[in-house]
Amino acid sequence: MARGGKAQQEPMDWVTRAADDAIRHAAGSGDPAAMAAYVADGGLVTVASGASPSGPIHLGNLREFLTPHFVAEELRRRGVRTRHLHSWDDFDRYRKVGAGIPPEWAEHIGKPLTAVPDPFGCHDNWAEHFKAPLRAALAEMGVEIEEISQTAMYQSGAYRSQILHAVANRDAIEGVLAKYRTKPGQQATEVEDEQEAAALADSVAASEDLDRFPYKPWCGQCGRDTTTVTSYDDATHDLVYACTQCGFEGSTNLATEDNGKLVWKVDWPMRWAFEGVNFEPGGLDHSTPGSSYTVGKELVAEVFGGRAPAYVAYAFVGFAGMQKMSSSSGGVPIPGDALKVLEAPMVRWLYARKQPKQAFTIDFGPEVVRLYDEWDALAKKAGNPEKRDVAVLAYERAASTSSAGVLPVSPVTVPFRVLAGVADVTAGSAEQISRIVSHVGYEHASVADLEPRLGRAMGWTEEFVPESERTIVRSSADVELLGSLSPAEQTWLSLLLEHLPTGELELDEVTTLVYGVPKLAAGLALEDQPTDEVKADQKAFFGLLYNLLVSAERGPRLPTLIVALGAEKVRALLSA
Repeated sequence: MARGGKAQQEPMDWVTRAADDAIRHAAGSGDPAAMAAYVADGGLVTVASGASPSGPIHLGNLREFLTPHFVAEELRRRGVRTRHLHSWDDFDRYRKVGAGIPPEWAEHIGKPLTAVPDPFGCHDNWAEHFKAPLRAALAEMGVEIEEISQTAMYQSGAYRSQILHAVANRDAIEGVLAKYRTKPGQQATEVEDEQEAAALADSVAASEDLDRFPYKPWCGQCGRDTTTVTSYDDATHDLVYACTQCGFEGSTNLATEDNGKLVWKVDWPMRWAFEGVNFEPGGLDHSTPGSSYTVGKELVAEVFGGRAPAYVAYAFVGFAGMQKMSSSSGGVPIPGDALKVLEAPMVRWLYARKQPKQAFTIDFGPEVVRLYDEWDALAKKAGNPEKRDVAVLAYERAASTSSAGVLPVSPVTVPFRVLAGVADVTAGSAEQISRIVSHVGYEHASVADLEPRLGRAMGWTEEFVPESERTIVRSSADVELLGSLSPAEQTWLSLLLEHLPTGELELDEVTTLVYGVPKLAAGLALEDQPTDEVKADQKAFFGLLYNLLVSAERGPRLPTLIVALGAEKVRALLSA
């Protein structure tokens, strides 16, 4: 293999192993010499993904795209000729009217997704409406795919010979499916994937042979797939059907017309053989006994003369902290939602660092701050070659791609918690945030030096931080509280106002002063270590300031808050 002896020296992760499996499959041998020869001779390795644009393509679906992407990138890094094919299953049926869709769209149920109008009127059809935001997100993350529309493939006649072959071998197909078929009356467990739901429907068909026909024609009158095959002539390839929806009785010729598709459990293995797929992931629901992959492994070998690709199953991705999310139907977060909060390399990193079978949750709440801290610490670690391990390898896979290079990050790295805290108390003014950030120790020439992180921090604060957790700066002094201060509290405020500079505030100076006021009140110098009594006074003093500045018991770090507000505003709020 191209990596040679380095394989034992470099950290190995799930991507490394999957890339090895892909080459092994393409070479047709696990012998290292045969694999190396295949690569050296310019052999092509094909990784594949597939998705049905039946609705918002959410962050769980993103695993279908990123899993083969990382494998393709590893193959390219090794110098392997690689392609990432993505099949849009847009010739699937439209199944249900989702949230936010006009109820009259029920009339399109049963039609191909590409034949259903876009209810929002911004794209050519239903499928394109949901492909578009995913394409934009993939482009931002540096993910390049070779797209295949299954509508185009079927309607162009590209699969005619494969369809005829499958129909001619329908008894063999039925023999495989029968081994896994759900017993009559047995209820299947919950099926999340729509293709798997369709496959389940195929697997529990009635007993008549034609009801288990591997090809489903669209009705020539209403355009739906609510058809039952009534006869098929193997000699002429004429297929006769009846539509249970509109009552139409029609026919089509499988050798000359392209008015239908193979059922899912036959369609998938057919494509493996047709495209020469060497690696493809799938959800755990595709991997159970009798599901699409296990059945497909037998069908591709017994019917289509091919081999099932190397495969990894991936687990569920959950979501949390989405109180205000509204950009996708039903509140399901799509990749574009994550990219409003996380830098593109970080979104990639969430998927690269986990084994595909590991479920994980993307939390859009307070966890975002911790994620940024972890990412920044990992970036520093990655700068030290002596500390390269699996965690750093995941960072490297996330940070750049073979085509896009290093993905955009802020030229000046300011901790996300600092940007978010300042964004909170400045009502999201980029210019003001930029000015304050300079004063709290992060020098930069312009707002642009803080992007794209600044925009993420502003967006997160605005869209994902609940109102109850937002910092609301008082518009005027709390006269009642100021009038009820104890002598000690009056002394603290007097000392703070006496020593607070009148011009631009600097973070270090303000930090020393805020922590030092109780020391001065106790007769100590600013540089002295606080006694236990002074520490208790500091805590009480901080609570007083929060109440007077933002009417809360806590908030952003006090020195940062004071610098953000400015000396004039602070004096106004602390004076009766």
